[in-house]
Amino acid sequence: MTIFLSITSIAFAIAFGYFARRAYVLAGLLADSDDHHESVEMTNMYMYAKIYESYTKMQEIDRIGAFEQDDEAGTTFSLLKEVIDNLKMEFDGEASEEKK
Repeated sequence: MTIFLSITSIAFAIAFGYFARRAYVLAGLLADSDDHHESVEMTNMYMYAKIYESYTKMQEIDRIGAFEQDDEAGTTFSLLKEVIDNLKMEFDGEASEEKK
């Protein structure tokens, strides 16, 4: 009987150690994913700011409307404006949700 209790106690101790280690590792992974999410969000905001700045500079350069013609430069200008508008809607939407 004492041998059975000893083996059972050892098995429970090993199982407890294993599950405690798994919980510790998973907690670390969850903490890292939160840091990763913040990093991605900061990168997105940085990229949005740079794209918007580029668009503004293009508008300053394009005083006579040459970029808005139906050629490669005009197409690029239009696509850039579309991307910026989509990003602005997405980031403005997130900002208004965070304020609630």
